[in-house]
Amino acid sequence: MLLIGYQALLLAYGALLGQWAFFWKYEQKLLRKLGILPKNTQKLAIFASGAGSNAAKIIAHFKNHPTIKVVLIVCNKPGAGVLQIASENGIPTLLIEKDRFAKGDGYCPELLQIGVNFVVLAGFLWKIPQTLINAYPNQIINIHPALLPKYGGKGMYGAKVHEAVIAAGEKESGITIHYVNEHYDEGATIFQATCSIHQGDDADSLAHKIHGLEHQHFPLVIERLLVK
Repeated sequence: MLLIGYQALLLAYGALLGQWAFFWKYEQKLLRKLGILPKNTQKLAIFASGAGSNAAKIIAHFKNHPTIKVVLIVCNKPGAGVLQIASENGIPTLLIEKDRFAKGDGYCPELLQIGVNFVVLAGFLWKIPQTLINAYPNQIINIHPALLPKYGGKGMYGAKVHEAVIAAGEKESGITIHYVNEHYDEGATIFQATCSIHQGDDADSLAHKIHGLEHQHFPLVIERLLVK
């Protein structure tokens, strides 16, 4: 009771200062930590264009998570493997077309309607439009199969990245998880992990190493960003 009384006084003080919203946000965070208020559920949308191996790892990681849930798979390719993964896990899908995505509302109404508050790009090949970036500032992240700023930019994805890394004679490569802005692969870096490139490695063997890093780290980095 003393705690509740203190919280009420703090909110009243905040109201007198014209800062009620600030104090209430702080109080909610504290009360959730104490278990008095339920924790907010973070609702993820995963955007993917291909087989969906990263999406599968993310879905599995958060399957029974108390506060993080994958609520939507967004895909731009009919028949992509990620759609089957979504079906097997009972996750709704949204198949999008380019004109509306790039030049229209970015499908923001559909995302907002189901309460999506964080967007994960996991092998999604279209550029993210400004409309979507504005709707989710610092809430869209991407994983790139190289150590940015090297080997990034338009057209640099999948095997093309690994071929370029091998051709350049690099001794290491890795993954970069970063926030998404209006430019390809230029958002602020969140996390990087590396792997060595040995004599005899080719684009295929490097891709295998990179996939291992992606599957190991991507779900954990997402969780670290959302559980505070």
